[in-house]
Amino acid sequence: MDQTIDTTTKAAEALPQRQRFIGLRRFAGNRLALVGAAIILLLLLVALFAPLLATHDPIFDQDYGNLLSGPDATHWMGTDDLGRDIFSRMLYGARISLQAALIAVGLAFCVGVPIGIASGYFRGVWDEWVVMRLVDALQAFPSLILALALAAALGGGFYNAMVAVGIGFAPAFIRLARGQAMSIRNLDYVMAARAIGAGHLRIMWRYVLPNAMAPLVIQATFAMGSAIIAEAGLSYLGLGAKPEDPSWGSMLRIAQGYLNTDPTLALWPGVAIFAVVLGFNLLGDGIREVFDPKLYR
Repeated sequence: MDQTIDTTTKAAEALPQRQRFIGLRRFAGNRLALVGAAIILLLLLVALFAPLLATHDPIFDQDYGNLLSGPDATHWMGTDDLGRDIFSRMLYGARISLQAALIAVGLAFCVGVPIGIASGYFRGVWDEWVVMRLVDALQAFPSLILALALAAALGGGFYNAMVAVGIGFAPAFIRLARGQAMSIRNLDYVMAARAIGAGHLRIMWRYVLPNAMAPLVIQATFAMGSAIIAEAGLSYLGLGAKPEDPSWGSMLRIAQGYLNTDPTLALWPGVAIFAVVLGFNLLGDGIREVFDPKLYR
C-alpha cells in the first residue's frame, strides 16, 4: 500500500521537470520580473545590514542644531524636524516594512489556507453557511478600512496593526484555497489515494496542499506589497509603528507638515514605498509565469 501511495504522490507533483525548466526560463526572460526580484533582493539586503549601513542612530541621534537640513556630507538625505538622519531612518524603515509584509501575510496564509482547504475538501453546511458567510462578511469591507477598525479595536501598536492587516487578508486566502481544494478533491490521484485507504488529513497534506500552492504563492507575493501599503497607512494615521520608530508611514506623517517648505521629506519614504510595492507586483507576475500551466506550449 505504501508503494502505491508513493507512486500516486509522484504522479501528483504540481509541475513536471520540463515544465519547471520552461517556467524558470520564462522568468529569466521576463525583464520586468527580474527588476522586481532585484528590488526585493535589495530590500532584503538593506533590512539585514541596516545596522552596518546606517551612519547614525535612527531614533536617539538628534542634531538640534541642524534641523530640516538638506543633503550634505554628514546627512546624505538631510535631517527631519528633530535633526534625525533621514538616510539611517530609511534603512531601518526597510526592516519595519519587511516585518510588516512577513507578519501580516504569514498570519493570513497560516490561518486562511488550512481553513480554505478543509472547507473546500469537506464542503457541506460548515463550508456554505459558516466559512463562506464569514468570508463574505469580512470581504464586504475594504481591506484597509477593516484593518483600521481592527487595529483601533486591538489598541494600536505595530504588532496589533499587523495582526489586523493579517485578519483582513485572510479571507482572500480562504477563498482561493477553498477553490483549489474543490477542483482537486475529485481528481484521479486523490480518488486513488482515498480508495487505497489514505485518511482525509493525509490526502489534504500530501495531495491537495502541494497542488494548490502555486496560486497561493502568487497571492502571497502580491499581498506582501499590499501589506506594506497597509502598514504605511496605519502608521501614517498613528495606529501602526510608534511615532519615534523609523517607519516609512510615520515619516510621511511628519513630512505632511513641511510639504510647502521641504517637500523632500516626503519624497524619500514615498519613493521607497512605491518602489518596494512595484517590486512585489513585478515579482508576482514573474512567479505567475513560472506556475501558470496555460502559458506552457
